[in-house]
Amino acid sequence: MSRILITGATGTIGTNLTRHLKGKHDLVLVDIDFSSFPEDLKQGVEIIKDDLIELEAWDGLLDDVEYVIQLAANPDPDADFYDELVGLNYVLPQNLYKKAMDASKLKRIIFASSIHASDAYPDNVQVKTTDQPRPDDLYGVSKVYIEALASYYAFNKGIESIGIRIGDYKSDDSELDPDSDFNGMAMYFSARDMNHLIDRCLEAELLEPYLLVNGISNNTFPRLDIHSAKVKLGYEPQDNAFEKLNKL
Repeated sequence: MSRILITGATGTIGTNLTRHLKGKHDLVLVDIDFSSFPEDLKQGVEIIKDDLIELEAWDGLLDDVEYVIQLAANPDPDADFYDELVGLNYVLPQNLYKKAMDASKLKRIIFASSIHASDAYPDNVQVKTTDQPRPDDLYGVSKVYIEALASYYAFNKGIESIGIRIGDYKSDDSELDPDSDFNGMAMYFSARDMNHLIDRCLEAELLEPYLLVNGISNNTFPRLDIHSAKVKLGYEPQDNAFEKLNKL
């Protein structure tokens, strides 16, 4: 059992990951407001209400933490750069990595990037993480930033990180659109496969201190290449949007 801190814990992915990891690990959940967070998930975990944009909020936060799952961000593709992106998507990640330098027990940071970091490629191109970033909005630009930030701290400061470019995340099959087009199905990422990928990010040994992988399910025609996640992390996705929607 590891001590894991999850930022942005009350979001959709954070909530689902908490349900998945609770009981298996010692969880510390951080967000500004937990009023709408499921009551059953508040039991047996440590809840911290704070604004991680403020550097002092990190004082002592990483003590005894072994892994950080960094989800906190503004995911709105139309978010205003100055008012909505700078704090959450730029300042907060730098705060994390700055404080990680003094976290003696920290083994690894796992952070959420996004398909938006590369979604300006033509629809018929399968994108690898080794391809040049091509963000399709300013939110995607902020995800290219955290990828570069993590790489800097990994290779220059020794802070190990794994980034996941998350595709079209769905909590359950009810969120699948039966009229979804080819591209929508190609980006599908189920909660089950995301949970499994996080497990692999927690358990895998890395050959280098930084790894960036794509996060989608085992779709028949995948928008993102997941070969690296399979080989380097042992990722074995189970779900396939084309099969679920009978569009093979």
